[in-house]
Amino acid sequence: MPDTSEKNAKKSPPTKRPHPSPMAGASTWWFLLALALVVVFIYYTNSKNGRSEISYGFFRRQLQEDENIAKAEVQGAQVFGEFKIAPIDPEADPNADGVSPRLNKKFTLVLPEMALNDPKLDEVLRKQLGRNYRASEPRDNTFLILMVYMLITVGLFVGLWVLFRKARDSFFAGGLTSGFAKSGARRYEGGDKPITFENVAGLEGVKHDLQEIVEFLRNPAKFRRLGARVPKGILLMGAPGTGKTLLARAVAGEAGVPFFSINGSEFIQMFVGVGAGRVRDLFNTAKENAPAILFIDEIDAVGRHRGTGVGGGHDEREQTLNQILSEMDGFTQSESVIVMAATNRPDVLDPALLRPGRFDRHITVDRPSYKGRLAIFEVHTQEVPLDIDVDLEQLAAGTVGLTGADISNLVNEAALWASRHDKDYVDMSDFDYARDKLLMGSKREEVLSEQEKAMTAYHESGHALLAWIVPGIDRLHKVSIVPRGRSLGATQLLPDEDRVNISESELHTRLLFLLGGRAAEKLVFDQYSAGAEDDLNKATQLARRMVTHWGMSERLGPVAFRDVEDHPFLGREMAEPRRFSEHTAQVIDEEVSRLLREASDRATAMLKEHREKLDAMAHRLKEIETLDDTEIEKLIGPSLNKPATESPA
Repeated sequence: MPDTSEKNAKKSPPTKRPHPSPMAGASTWWFLLALALVVVFIYYTNSKNGRSEISYGFFRRQLQEDENIAKAEVQGAQVFGEFKIAPIDPEADPNADGVSPRLNKKFTLVLPEMALNDPKLDEVLRKQLGRNYRASEPRDNTFLILMVYMLITVGLFVGLWVLFRKARDSFFAGGLTSGFAKSGARRYEGGDKPITFENVAGLEGVKHDLQEIVEFLRNPAKFRRLGARVPKGILLMGAPGTGKTLLARAVAGEAGVPFFSINGSEFIQMFVGVGAGRVRDLFNTAKENAPAILFIDEIDAVGRHRGTGVGGGHDEREQTLNQILSEMDGFTQSESVIVMAATNRPDVLDPALLRPGRFDRHITVDRPSYKGRLAIFEVHTQEVPLDIDVDLEQLAAGTVGLTGADISNLVNEAALWASRHDKDYVDMSDFDYARDKLLMGSKREEVLSEQEKAMTAYHESGHALLAWIVPGIDRLHKVSIVPRGRSLGATQLLPDEDRVNISESELHTRLLFLLGGRAAEKLVFDQYSAGAEDDLNKATQLARRMVTHWGMSERLGPVAFRDVEDHPFLGREMAEPRRFSEHTAQVIDEEVSRLLREASDRATAMLKEHREKLDAMAHRLKEIETLDDTEIEKLIGPSLNKPATESPA
């Protein structure tokens, strides 16, 4: 049986000839340029190299007395000649052996002015040298100098061109036009520990919706068997910090497929057509690596309503959006590439981008519930040494409305505060400090005067007392007159449960609480202060929404009035018609004013009724500057808004 070992042996790949690098061409050009300059320099200076410079007197002696001149050429005021025998240098001293050095056989000298005007010198030279004497005009070096300048200029241009070509090839990766239109998408590599759904705490409903995408990328035949088509585009909508980008990476980690990430603003350039080219390159790259996931973060930067904004739509942005629509449409569909996008402004996106066939599925990534916040605390405290008094359930219950990013920041601030005080463990007081800093701002070093301190104490006590005695207001956690952030004091409320809806009576109670500080100032000092500005803004906005959006005005009835407040640069039209008359606008203003006046009068009446508790709380607040719910209960009795006995489920 013939030996087949050589046939079955693995052949080594053929050796590839190395491509000449741009630096090799650059070196050749620079060498030729340097060689040309050296040749020109040698030619230009050749007339002086190897010649001795002598004086006119020494030249006359060698000519007439010694007759030692063999050749001479006069060029203007210069004489170039040659001795018959190299003479002794008259200006040099003898060496140690007593031998005087000699000049070079060739010489040069500059004729003085008297020699230039002496006609006898020419006669003497002609008589003695005959044919070996020649007189000519000075050599014109203009052409030579121009050649040198031209060579230097051309050399610089060639060098710059070579360097630019090398930089262009390395930066643009294959050419000016094609490289400039590269998408710049970054491929996410999971590494040894890829991000999965286990790294995403909470958001169980969102992860359930995305699990279908993972199953499709793992086993597409399971869905195609029954003719099902997985959504080609998934839009993640939610407030900043809710974990939209983390969810996209978790999908890629679960599916084990390439994940390409790019920001929407990276498509836009000043050159028209570049953005569309980058979109084509992005989708082509994803198709080459299919199955894959494309993730476009902040898609509202390129996907806003067409034809909106000041002066109409931007041509480059609209062309880029049109290219995205075309790539996601059925003409160029690729069922093994899934496009995911994230935005916190879904209201400004173009309707054509949101229709089925492009972004088929819209997933709202909301703020986490109690269980979600508890899971997020557990994830972010895994590497934080906690003291035994730390209650994560209490922290989760007291952080209603915070996002995952907020909770991560809270844990980090608590760890930093504990490290600053050289603690070995992070205790509950560190988390309380971090929560106060996150919700109320950092402490300021300002010192209030006695009058300002008293007015601030009564202002915050007005808020706190109403939150303590009026049913339906969120639980009072802490009141402080320490300047924090942009305010001189703060009254902190902690909801006991997550709320997704609110009734009209609760809204009236909230208006009562917001105007309580201003009412206390008027009741005690018979004047108002500028410290109520933020309270008035919030109360006015809330009252206006009650009237115009939620129909909570008997006078106006169940009508929603469009009150345009969007800025035109955010993607809305500058001049949208108002859909109600001037009379209706006046009625709206009157109803808003009525709601605010009723809330203010009610707050003043209740504070008058409980004036003793108001004074006691304000005086105590002036002494120690901060009161928590336990100290307030000892001071004025139990609250009507007691905390829940059990953690919300």
